[in-house]
Amino acid sequence: MNDNIGNLNYLQHVLKEVEEYLVTLAPETSYSVFEVKLQEIGLERGWGDTAQSVLEMIQFLLDLLEAPDPYTLEKFLGRFPMVFNVVILSPHGYFAQDNVLGYPDTGGQVVYILDQVRALENEMLNRIKKQGLDIKPCILIITRLLPDAVGTTCGERVEKDVALELAKELQGKPDLIIGNYSDGNIVASLLAHKLGVTQCTIAHALEKTKYPESEIYWKKFEDKYHFSCQFTANLFAMNHTDFIITNTFQEIAGRCKDIVGQYESHTAFTILGLYRVVHGIDAFDPKFNIVSPGADMSIYFPYTETERRGVLKDRNKPIIFTMARLDRVKNITGLVEWYGKNLRLRELVNLVVVAGDRRKESKDLEEKYEMKKMYDLVETYKLNGQFIWISSQMNRVRNGELYRMICDIKGAFMQPAIYEAFGLTVVEAMTCGLPTFATYNGGPAEIIVHGKFGYHIDPYNGDHADLLVGFFEKTKANPSHWDIISQGGLKRIHEKYTWQIYSERLLTLTSVYGFWKHVTDFDHRKRKRYLEMFYALKYRKLAESMPLAAED
Repeated sequence: MNDNIGNLNYLQHVLKEVEEYLVTLAPETSYSVFEVKLQEIGLERGWGDTAQSVLEMIQFLLDLLEAPDPYTLEKFLGRFPMVFNVVILSPHGYFAQDNVLGYPDTGGQVVYILDQVRALENEMLNRIKKQGLDIKPCILIITRLLPDAVGTTCGERVEKDVALELAKELQGKPDLIIGNYSDGNIVASLLAHKLGVTQCTIAHALEKTKYPESEIYWKKFEDKYHFSCQFTANLFAMNHTDFIITNTFQEIAGRCKDIVGQYESHTAFTILGLYRVVHGIDAFDPKFNIVSPGADMSIYFPYTETERRGVLKDRNKPIIFTMARLDRVKNITGLVEWYGKNLRLRELVNLVVVAGDRRKESKDLEEKYEMKKMYDLVETYKLNGQFIWISSQMNRVRNGELYRMICDIKGAFMQPAIYEAFGLTVVEAMTCGLPTFATYNGGPAEIIVHGKFGYHIDPYNGDHADLLVGFFEKTKANPSHWDIISQGGLKRIHEKYTWQIYSERLLTLTSVYGFWKHVTDFDHRKRKRYLEMFYALKYRKLAESMPLAAED
């Protein structure tokens, strides 16, 4: 709006006048045709790019002014151009530097952030264009210096004060700050507090539930995990943030009455000898939102899209395929043992594992142990001829084709983890049309509907290998059964697990929570003052007591 509109009554009059005018135009009429007319009565660019889109926005606002309701408000704010500059905090892992392929999280968290940025940028560009604006959005990723850079460029210091640099780069404040993991979320909280902007928290995984009774025995693990500092940072961030994004419901409130959610576990607890939490977080707080990511569909696309693929030779025997880090939690050796013990399964299918790096000796003790265990299992169960072990692949395009090759021979994907917070490989496999078996401990329990879009397995119950036997026997007798599960998985992905759905929802939530942040206090001032005290008296002292990497 411009200065021609001086009060609410006149605004309503203008909106009704514009509504009456726009209904006389063809829906596809370009905004430039009537731009001058709208400008003269008080409306500037930003309402839409066609007569139809402007009319919809005008009607949304008229409805809100006359009889407001939550649905209309969300629709209006979701289209209103409010987000142009986004800052993403990702201190976790070896991010966006040279010589990092193969290091921790360069295939997981780093890929997630890059896919997230691409999806958000595309959605922001699309929304801005649809509102008739010509503005280039900006997304900045903030990572950290790694003192132990081990041959990478992650040790190069760039900026000492990120707040000052952001102001220079953006020529002002960001519209949204997104934090990732405990370290990223505490920094995002401090930045959002300093700049007074909307904050989004994405924890990915809260360590408290991964290590049972860690709040009681925290001193035992303090030198390695720094639980006291980590739990305190998580408490501060989840209470400071404007809204929280989770991948699944179980992250918030668990899967059943016997299994608490990651956030729910922070409701009330005691860090023995340090402090007691009486009301840490409310699992029913409206700040919680389930917004699941997807897979890059330029890489992970259905196996039936043959024009986008290469040529394959014929293969007869189906394959069970798995791909993950080689560690205890991912439980790859557990799957190999299941396969080795089940003679009927070995008759029906081969097993292909992509994990670890067989070309060199691992420096990680856990991976070293799992590699030795794998070799022992191959020898014990005489798996040569039925089992192939491939080193981890850094090329994502090649990984996508691996999934589709397994589809060509009517195989299946297996994710046997003891616990999986979300299950990105599950989404990738299903996006390619590959029937998927996955642990029911964690996110895959929500991604997969058992028997319809895939199958749940209990990694502690070896008898669940019979689910694989049953599936392949049924597929052998009735090949259409494989197609039913494959198509069901694709349907599930397109309904809920795509980056487009993720980015649309995230930007809409940013607009809604950003709106409420500016129009109402929501009792935030009292909580913010308390958090300032908590940060100064507890977190800062705990952080200062942690040794620097150079001192370890």
